[in-house]
Amino acid sequence: QVQLVESGGGLVQAGGSLRLSCAASGRTFSSYTMGWFRQAPGKEREFVAHITWSGGSTYFVDSVKGRFTISRDNTKNTVFLQMNSLKPEDTAVYYCAARVPTIATYTYWGQGTQVTVSS
Repeated sequence: QVQLVESGGGLVQAGGSLRLSCAASGRTFSSYTMGWFRQAPGKEREFVAHITWSGGSTYFVDSVKGRFTISRDNTKNTVFLQMNSLKPEDTAVYYCAARVPTIATYTYWGQGTQVTVSS
């Protein structure tokens, strides 16, 4: 079983930055594609970004392109989401997730960390 624990959320003003971390344990971290999702109040869970097992391929949803970056450190079993130029609409609970690279379904999820952006 893979355990994922997010951290780094908090309250920031619009235009500010936050760096989220997701620490993994229980399985071989480098074998998984890692993703970040978010869920805002009253909205459905939304995909934000992913990074492949090698870190060589990343993808971002259009709404965060140019503002967010995703990275991973396999030696530390950790994935990061650097969020810059934050907007109030980025306010959400952010979740990290893991899947094997050959399967589309994310099967492991963290507990979430709250990000609040004030205007």
